[in-house]
Amino acid sequence: MSFLDDVIKQVAGSVSADTQKGGLEQGLTAMFLSDKTPPFASLVGQLFGKSDNTQRAGLMNQLLAAVGPQLLSQAAGGALGRLLPAGASQLTPEQAGQLSEQDAIAIAQEAHTAKPAVLEMVSRFYAQHPELVHTLGSAALAFAMSKLATSRAG
Repeated sequence: MSFLDDVIKQVAGSVSADTQKGGLEQGLTAMFLSDKTPPFASLVGQLFGKSDNTQRAGLMNQLLAAVGPQLLSQAAGGALGRLLPAGASQLTPEQAGQLSEQDAIAIAQEAHTAKPAVLEMVSRFYAQHPELVHTLGSAALAFAMSKLATSRAG
């Protein structure tokens, strides 16, 4: 177990589950908005790459619900459009598993451009999956953890 894992457990263990999720969600939002971390879409791609197919489908379905399949079906060179049957608005885990990390980056960028509020939706989604958040680089994770530590102090 790494030092960073120890810190996450220590901070997370000292606050309630609701506070953890709220603090982590706020921390993720701050991280996604920061100019000291990679761009939003790149971070989403990194998280997507570490996700299992069910989590990948959950993320893509959040984006589809927020922006609509018509707009996102053309993103990533039409990768999403090829996977979604006509009239469908949700991906199965098997379909989501066919998307690459680069596809996820392009889709997240398109969704964020069309509706900037997807950033908060993605933060909320990944706050429910803290096991993925720790896979981010230390600088990005420091932003997320600072909000969680602030929640702990408050």
